[in-house]
Amino acid sequence: MKDKTILITGASSGIGWATAEAFSKQGARLILCGRRKEKLESLAHQLKTETLILTFDVRDRKAVFETLDKLPKDWVNIDVLINNAGNAHGLDPVQTANIEDWEAMIDGNVKGLMYVTKALLPGMIKSRKGHIINLGSIAGKEVYPNGSVYCSSKFAVDAFTQGLRIDLNKEGIKVGAIHPGLVQTEFSEVRFKGDRARAAKVYEGIQALSAQDVADAILYMAQTPDQVNVADLVLLPTRQANAYISNRES
Repeated sequence: MKDKTILITGASSGIGWATAEAFSKQGARLILCGRRKEKLESLAHQLKTETLILTFDVRDRKAVFETLDKLPKDWVNIDVLINNAGNAHGLDPVQTANIEDWEAMIDGNVKGLMYVTKALLPGMIKSRKGHIINLGSIAGKEVYPNGSVYCSSKFAVDAFTQGLRIDLNKEGIKVGAIHPGLVQTEFSEVRFKGDRARAAKVYEGIQALSAQDVADAILYMAQTPDQVNVADLVLLPTRQANAYISNRES
């Protein structure tokens, strides 16, 4: 990874932040993308490698293309794109769910990921190299109660990844996805709109994955030899069997 250029969306917290730290330790140059500039600056200050900060919302198509089309000359050759930005809002059945929550998840998890990928593909295709790693979820493999639209968004990520891998196969570009199970980050706090007590219950009685666990797996995917592509990786805590069965301590 030394001297390779890695672009990470959603780098201002959680898995994105931990992934930046993991790649920095390997000597990679990092493009840190997110909405919270002060958070990105704090992260960049801690890292030991060269960084570039880009502040935009992946849901804003114009901002995505304008920002990525104007990358500085020394940063245009992206070796690895890590599409990590995304969100979950609400945990409600379809009949009572907030449509604005639906739109936020579809726009961020699906359209935003597609926008960033589309914006960077011309450069990767021109150089006939590159690696795209998309952040999916166990929710993109199995639907759970009250998660219909979030699960739909992650199923879409899985399908887009598979289609992208087919389309880019002749271009020499690797495409894969990682699908974590329960990860203890600010994910649940965002989903429950700042209700920390409710968010804490998600992790009761089980040792969830850490952001660092997921980051280490992403780094492994990125470090495989040229002839090896980790196409699809599901990562679960030991005590989690699938999207809705977990062995929790009483």
